[in-house]
Amino acid sequence: MNPKKEVNQELNKSSERTIPYQYIDFDKLFNKVYPKVKPAKKNKVKQEKKKLKKERISYSQDWEAYNQAQQKEKILLMKFLDELLDYIPFPEHKSVGRKPMSTRDKIFYLTLQAYNIKSSRRCIADLEIAKKLQFIEKAPHFNTVLKCLKDPSLITYFKHLINVSGLPLQQVETDFAVDSSGFSTSQFDRWFDARMGKIGRRRFRKCHLTCGVKTNIITAVNITRGYANDSPQFKSLVAETDKIFDIREISADKAYSSRNNLNAVSQVGGIAYIPFKKIVRKKTQMKGSCLWKKMYKYYTLNQEEFMEHYHKRSNSETVFHMLKTKFSKHLRSKDEIGQSNEILAKCLAHNICVLIQEMFELGININFQKCANIEIAHN
Repeated sequence: MNPKKEVNQELNKSSERTIPYQYIDFDKLFNKVYPKVKPAKKNKVKQEKKKLKKERISYSQDWEAYNQAQQKEKILLMKFLDELLDYIPFPEHKSVGRKPMSTRDKIFYLTLQAYNIKSSRRCIADLEIAKKLQFIEKAPHFNTVLKCLKDPSLITYFKHLINVSGLPLQQVETDFAVDSSGFSTSQFDRWFDARMGKIGRRRFRKCHLTCGVKTNIITAVNITRGYANDSPQFKSLVAETDKIFDIREISADKAYSSRNNLNAVSQVGGIAYIPFKKIVRKKTQMKGSCLWKKMYKYYTLNQEEFMEHYHKRSNSETVFHMLKTKFSKHLRSKDEIGQSNEILAKCLAHNICVLIQEMFELGININFQKCANIEIAHN
């Protein structure tokens, strides 16, 4: 027998464990430890996330009234436009030779064409239908419709008709919003400007308007070039709206922030909710009118309440969306007067469509007899 092997066996016996191996029940250990360290349930986390999200506000739609208004909109538009024009005292043009086209018919042609969003050729069929219904004296040639766009005297009449068309909603609208947006044309800057290093850009016509925040009726409109400033147009828009409506408050963005604009709304008995620019600080706000100081203090100390009134301004964005989607955002005319008449015709068509919708939803009786008592400005 190998002596080294015997020595190794003795060493192995001495190194054996004297403590027996203990059996551990891992199931019991798990049941004791898991309740203390188990993670939170996923359902509770999801519920907490749902609570953090704000509830989305939804507005119900009277689909029965909406369907009736859409089905009868075109014929009612011609009817209401005819009634509206009957109460406006248009001047008579006396001249030798062929009888000129009346101003009344010109406005009817352009408004119906703006509603149809079609060329003058495709609009003639609708004008013939209007003639048979005795809304106009005669159906014109398609070139005559294009010539009507270049009549500068129509701008004054269109503005007055847009203002007066809101009379049936006089008791509904008390809060208004002011904003502007551009309509694209097919014209660009001159080649000389591009050659001299100036960036060539498309020409736009800017529409400045005041609208009611409940029905989206347009109460006043000004048309300027595409890159004109917004603030100078504010005072005239408020004055035109005040002729028909009782103004309680007007909201506008920071582009209209000025002391003169706040005072213009205050003079007609309303409050202007216009946020202040970042450059206006405590030191600079002390220099100015008393109204400017009060509104700045109200804006800084009660900003949440101020923003509730200010966010009514978003309704003006809705009005421009309605105008551009329903009556096109592009202008076909290349003449500035024609472009102005084209935008104003879109606004008048929009107002009549709003009246038709509110007639079915609110049950308002559309009556334009009040229009006869308002004098039209010929200047």
